[in-house]
Amino acid sequence: MTAVLLIEDDDRIRLSLSMALEDEGYTSYTAATAEEGLAEQRRRPADTVLVDLMLPGMDGFECIRQLRRDTEVPIIVISARDDTHDIVAALEAGADDYVIKPVAVKELAARLRALRRRSKVAAAAATAPAATVFTFGDLQVSPDAGEVRLNGTPVPVTRTEFRLLCELAAHPGLVLSRQQLLQRVWGYEFGDERVVDVHVGRLRHKIELDNAKPRHLVTVRGLGYKLQP
Repeated sequence: MTAVLLIEDDDRIRLSLSMALEDEGYTSYTAATAEEGLAEQRRRPADTVLVDLMLPGMDGFECIRQLRRDTEVPIIVISARDDTHDIVAALEAGADDYVIKPVAVKELAARLRALRRRSKVAAAAATAPAATVFTFGDLQVSPDAGEVRLNGTPVPVTRTEFRLLCELAAHPGLVLSRQQLLQRVWGYEFGDERVVDVHVGRLRHKIELDNAKPRHLVTVRGLGYKLQP
C-alpha cells in the first residue's frame, strides 16, 4: 500500500483525515509538528507528504524546504490559507500541489492517485533511451533525457516544471488552456488553476531573458499558454 505522512497540528483534523486515508486504502503516518514530521520521514519514508502551513515552531514553508533538500517525495500542502501569496510561496518552497481546507477526502485521494501515476510515468521515462529533443530557438527541451538547456547551459527545473514544459513543447505553437494543463500535467479533472499560473511564472524566470516580456512561454489572453521559438 502507498504510505502517506500527514503533518498537521490540529488533533481532530489529523485523526479524522488519517482514518479517512486509511479507509481509502493508504497507510497513514502522522506528526503534530514539522520537526516530528521531518524525523518521521527520515525514519520511515512515506510515498507522499501532506503538510499544513500553520504549524507550531517550524512552519510549513520551512518544513517543505527541508523535505525538498533531502528528497524528491511528492508534497501536497493542506491549508485553510487560500491567499495567492501563500499558494505561490508554498509552491516555490517545493510543494507539488495545494489543497484548501476543509478537505474533501475523495478529491484528496484523486490527487494522490494522480501523483502516483505521474511518479510511475517519470520512472518509466527515466529508463527509456534519450532521443526526442524539442528546440525553440535557444531553448532545448529533452523529455527522455530529463534536461532543459538555454543557450546550451543546463537549466535547473523542478519535476512539475519539467512536466509542464514538456507538455507545452510537445504541442509547439498550440495554445493549451489552464484546465487542459491541469489534466495533462497534474492529472486532475478539476483544481485551482492558479497552480498552473505559478509554475508558468517560475519557468519564465528560468528560461526567459525578460520574464516581463516572454518570448518562448507566451500567454494568450483568455485562452491559455503556448511555447514558441
